[in-house]
Amino acid sequence: MSRIAPVQSGHASAPVQKIFDTLQRSLGVVPNMTKVMANSPAVLQSYVGFAGALSGGSLTRAQGEQIALLTAEENSCTYCLSAHTVLGKAAGLDPGTIDAARQARAADAKTSGVLAFAKAVIAGRGAVSDADFAAARRSGLSDGELAEVVAHVALNVFTNYINRAFKTDVDFPVVHPAVPE
Repeated sequence: MSRIAPVQSGHASAPVQKIFDTLQRSLGVVPNMTKVMANSPAVLQSYVGFAGALSGGSLTRAQGEQIALLTAEENSCTYCLSAHTVLGKAAGLDPGTIDAARQARAADAKTSGVLAFAKAVIAGRGAVSDADFAAARRSGLSDGELAEVVAHVALNVFTNYINRAFKTDVDFPVVHPAVPE
């Protein structure tokens, strides 16, 4: 059971309800994570703004989902791993690609570079070696793409920590990380 009561649709402030309505239209559901975040409209608005801005970036939706899957696996976040398995499928990822992303692997060189760099960012808590940076460059990542990888990791660490700290009730088919929470 969630440590923080989720804000329910219909009981939210007008700005929060507007976000809930948008999520309902786009996803068909208002995820429990966003309901938990809604206890602080500033937190919810920050999340929605950050995620929305990154959706217009250079990395593909599929690559963003692969970073999310890797980050959830690395942080043992059942909620995010479950959510991004569903969202990854919606972005066109097949089950094998989803499983590979959780292990920082991908079929194409560029996405492999994205995931390797993301894993280095996660492992080093932002500090990456010259070798990791050079490998990302060799895989074809531009300055903007490198920045977006870091941003995707940061966004997903944020959601992982929200869900782990508050034990958000999983409202997607449950997928457990290799190392349990």
